Amino acid sequence: MNIFYNTERLNIRYATIEDINYIMETERAIENKNFIFQGTYQSHKHEIESNELLLLIIEKKIDNEKIGFFLSYYDQNSDVFELRRIAINLKNQGYGYEVILGLMKHVFKNLSINRFWLDVFDYNKPGIYLYEKLGMKRDGIIREGYKSNGVYKSYYIYSTLRNEFFEKFPI
Repeated sequence: MNIFYNTERLNIRYATIEDINYIMETERAIENKNFIFQGTYQSHKHEIESNELLLLIIEKKIDNEKIGFFLSYYDQNSDVFELRRIAINLKNQGYGYEVILGLMKHVFKNLSINRFWLDVFDYNKPGIYLYEKLGMKRDGIIREGYKSNGVYKSYYIYSTLRNEFFEKFPI
C-alpha cells in the first residue's frame, strides 16, 4: 500500500489500475453523479500514470474498506494545488472534512503550497458548507460554465492561502 498521507481514521493511498472500476462505480453512484464529473477507464488510467495529477483512494484504517477517492492537480511552478474531484460513499460521518483537512495540512506543510483551490456546483449545498467550514473563501462564480446533458451549470471557485490556513489550523 503506497500511502500519500493518513488521518486519524483513514489512509489515503495512490490509486492503481485495479481501483479504476471502483472509482467509476463511485462516480456513477446515485448520491454522487450529479456533483462530480464521470471519467472513462482511459482517463482514469491516464490520471494514475500522470506526474501532475494525483488520483487517490480513501480507505478506513481499521479494515482497509474503500470509502471514496479524489483527484487533484499539483502545479509545482506556481505552488498551487487544485482539488478536482472528490466522492465519498459513506455520507454524514465526517469523512469529507477529515480527508480534505488532512490533505490541506499535508500539502501546505510538506509541498510548500501557497494556494489550495477547488470548484463546486452552485447547487451542491453540502459541499459548499464543508468548504466554508474548512475556512475556504468564495473567489467567484463561473456562470453556466459547464454543460451536462444539455443543461448549463454554474459553479463557484473556492480557495484558501497558506497563511490563511495556518491561522485557522495552526500546526
